Amino acid sequence: MAYQNPPSIQTSDVEAPEITPTAQTNHSQETKSFTAKYAVHKVKQNLIFRSKWAEINGAMGDLGTYIPIVLALTLAKDLNLGTTLIFNGIYNIITGVIYGIPMPVQPMKSIAAQALSDKDFGIPEIMTAGILTGGTLFILGITGLMQLVYKIIPLSVVRGIQLAQGLSFALTAVKYVRKVQDLPKSKSLGQRPWFGLDGLVLAIVCACFIVIVNGAGEKNRGCCGDPQSDNLDGQTQKSDNDNQSGRKSKINSLRKIVFSLPSALLVFVLGIVLVFIRKHEVIHEIKFGPSSIEVVKFTKHAWKKGFIKGAIPQLPLSILNSVIAVCKLSTDLFPEKEFSVTSISVTVGLMNLVGSWFGAMPTCHGAGGLAGQYKFGGRSGGCVALLGVAKLVLGLVLGTSLAHILKMFPVGILGVLLLFAGIELAMCARDMNSKEDSFVALICTAVSLVGSSAALGFLVGMIVYVILKLRNWTTDKPLSTIWNQKSPN
Repeated sequence: MAYQNPPSIQTSDVEAPEITPTAQTNHSQETKSFTAKYAVHKVKQNLIFRSKWAEINGAMGDLGTYIPIVLALTLAKDLNLGTTLIFNGIYNIITGVIYGIPMPVQPMKSIAAQALSDKDFGIPEIMTAGILTGGTLFILGITGLMQLVYKIIPLSVVRGIQLAQGLSFALTAVKYVRKVQDLPKSKSLGQRPWFGLDGLVLAIVCACFIVIVNGAGEKNRGCCGDPQSDNLDGQTQKSDNDNQSGRKSKINSLRKIVFSLPSALLVFVLGIVLVFIRKHEVIHEIKFGPSSIEVVKFTKHAWKKGFIKGAIPQLPLSILNSVIAVCKLSTDLFPEKEFSVTSISVTVGLMNLVGSWFGAMPTCHGAGGLAGQYKFGGRSGGCVALLGVAKLVLGLVLGTSLAHILKMFPVGILGVLLLFAGIELAMCARDMNSKEDSFVALICTAVSLVGSSAALGFLVGMIVYVILKLRNWTTDKPLSTIWNQKSPN
């Protein structure tokens, strides 16, 4: 039932990486005894940078989602930002070591949305929701039930969830760019001015810069390995005196420099610079030293409310987008590696069963974060491990006072980063090569977006998928056979 599509899809975009819609790639690898030497070799292999600047750039790909949510909860609910950064940094390093890809660590969005919309949903309720959600995912993982769910859900429904999540990110990003935001209240305050240090023109220029550098896909980055570029280089070597070839060589060299720029990193650094320009006094609001880490005190009411209003709405989103969609996207982007929903479900569960007791924001892996980091050049576990080290250092050195800096960060720039992460995730649905698969995926997407519920979109998508299969089954059977079955003589 699951993932019944042809093994490979050729897209019309020759520069786009091919997506292989397979349930789980079967890799024939020799079984190796787990020794200390092999473990060290595996860790080095998972953390090695494929390209220094590209990996650093890729680490910025998830910040468009991460910063607004964490900052809003810090300002509105007094979330311990220092503790959250320390634990999230450790999670990033561990997931980089385990998976060897830019596996993201993101805040749980449904829990965050509930906390920002309900004034009585405080830190204890947020943490109990994280513990209960994490515990459920851990149990589903170790019992093998998550693997069963992964096999049952068809690819078209997974693509519908990915498309809905990607478009949701993109729409939120456009809202960040167009309108002034009150992040703690999740409200728009009016049209963003055209000019200024957080103006519309600045956001548009940053977006255009990223498009010029990154293009529409990974193979736009750099000219190394491009047959046409190699051909041009060969021509210039053979005819140094040819002016036309000389001009082509200069243009080609310029393209190599421009296309290799770490666009997301440069845009983020620009945002940090603008923070200190917008408010000089921010430097005096910074206090050095880590925030105190304390065990959160829970009440029966916090457990009850955290379960009903936090864990129950979060579970469907975590199962679909943070485990199943992440596993499928990881297989698509890194077919040479092996991924299982069991391990992803267990790591998400453990992150929350540990950190939530100490006030760290409940976290998960997210398909949008993975797509964003991949979009900007992240290809190894070293990408997120580097991000984890940065979070850990900031959490230990600046603690919660870092919120004073993030509060002044241009929201329009965050919107630009989030926009490209959302588009990259939504583009995964382009491998729906039959009208029937596209039909199911788009219905799932439409319901998810309009109902603001991935669970509702999933349910409707599954129902439509089953109806279409039953319809095809009855259509394929000869009418005479059906008639004889109804009225035998």
